[in-house]
Amino acid sequence: MQENGTVEKRNGQMDPVNSLRTPARVVLLAINAKYVHSSLSVWVIAAGISKHSRFPYEVNVVEATINQANDNIVGKIAAFEPDVVGISTYIWNARKLPGLIKSLREALPKALFVLGGPEASHNSEYWLDNGADYVLPSEGEYGFPLFLDGLSGGLFSSLPGTDPVDPYTPAYFNALSGRIAYLETSRGCPFRCAFCLSGGSGVSFYPLADVKEQIIKLSRSGTKTIKLVDRTFNCNRDRAYELFEYIIGLDTECCFHFEVAADLFDESTLALLGSAPPGRIQLEAGLQSFYKPALIASCRQSDLAAAEENLRILIQNKNIHVHVDLIAGLPYETLNEFRRGFNRAFALKAHTLQLGFLKLIHGSALRGQAEGLGISYCTEAPYEITRSPWLSADDLRILKHVENALMHTYNKNRFLSALDYVLSVSGHDPFSLFLALGETAPNNGTQLDAYAWQIFKVFSELMGVDWSVLMDTMTCDWLAMTKGRNLPHFLKNPDKRRKQAAIIAQERLAHTVTRDGTAVLLSGEFVFVDSNDRDPVTGLYRLLFLHLQQL
Repeated sequence: MQENGTVEKRNGQMDPVNSLRTPARVVLLAINAKYVHSSLSVWVIAAGISKHSRFPYEVNVVEATINQANDNIVGKIAAFEPDVVGISTYIWNARKLPGLIKSLREALPKALFVLGGPEASHNSEYWLDNGADYVLPSEGEYGFPLFLDGLSGGLFSSLPGTDPVDPYTPAYFNALSGRIAYLETSRGCPFRCAFCLSGGSGVSFYPLADVKEQIIKLSRSGTKTIKLVDRTFNCNRDRAYELFEYIIGLDTECCFHFEVAADLFDESTLALLGSAPPGRIQLEAGLQSFYKPALIASCRQSDLAAAEENLRILIQNKNIHVHVDLIAGLPYETLNEFRRGFNRAFALKAHTLQLGFLKLIHGSALRGQAEGLGISYCTEAPYEITRSPWLSADDLRILKHVENALMHTYNKNRFLSALDYVLSVSGHDPFSLFLALGETAPNNGTQLDAYAWQIFKVFSELMGVDWSVLMDTMTCDWLAMTKGRNLPHFLKNPDKRRKQAAIIAQERLAHTVTRDGTAVLLSGEFVFVDSNDRDPVTGLYRLLFLHLQQL
């Protein structure tokens, strides 16, 4: 450990001062979960090196995914012949990295491997034993250039001033290539949730003028979605209002995604958000639980009543996509308590209801308390709970079934009217309905038409469900979801009047209506989809109806 506590290195390793060529070659590596994701951290560090280092460096960024073959990633990095490879570590890439680092060492025996990010920062001993030469727990845009200068013949000294850097260079935009872009307008969180790493150090807010300039750059980059990584974007109400107002006033087709505390919204901000163009803003609100003992044990501060009321207002406005999170496995919350909370959250009718599972991540307070609380969890990333005094392994399997059905139907805007219909007549609550579907017809890569048939079989056998009404609702859902593409065989009605109806629909809409975008319902109505009218909030297409007597 260096004097300033910012660097940890392998035992017995020589300090390679003056060993780097000039200019030294540096590769910054990000391993993303999916191709559509991009990494902000490596570009922030690259900008930090450019701004804060005292020596020249040749810096290149490599972005890959967890699904790429190691040989492919190694080849991309080796092509730059780096002296130093910096790697960002997170729970989504932690399993891949030890093997990848081993392959990199074989290809680049003289290179130094430096790890940072939450996984390495809070578990440095493991990573130093699994291929890392150094671990940098500090903020990378300040600590990494300081570290490189030390390797290049300087001395490890105090960190540079923490003025923000601008990662949005021409190289960044060239690499972005339309993927999801990420933006940080503040760092830290005022709260101290025991399952999280972000709280406890206060919040640093970046200058609003700089933030607005970066928003403009990103909105013109060709990306469709800009996600703000601020842990609680609206913890400062006035600042949040100003940025919401600025984004709402932009001339752009971009969608901006924010993580917020729903209970912190005031009336003026709710009114402002109600004026946003449909699809401009997405809000993700982490309710986590409705069970107060679980929230208290997790140090989670939230006014649940205010959060519910504010979310209802936001959802009823129909211009903002609202995402609500729950965490299963928090201390003291049993399966029955979680079920009650799930149904309460579902009643909000958010566009997405994410059922997540407690992860005991390195550095979190709950990980340190897990043994005393009797919580067991997987020792490999993402360190998910396996049992506790309040949730058995069987309970967690039940919750996994619910999650599977929820994820492949409701959260993908699939068969929403069918779900509403079945819930209204079957006597099932949302939790038990998703459980019945998840247990009987789990989706593990099932093709959509085959999955639709499985859903129909499960739902049609429930008490009170009329199979003909169910078929009609699923037909309408399919048209709205897919514009009628490849309507499943069991939903097709070979009524000869479809051709005539399609002609009428085409005249009304003044654009082409294909036969695939039409259907004759068992109720005696004709339905067709307007392929030019897609809801920017839900992503569903508008349906129009004709009585067959009109044909």
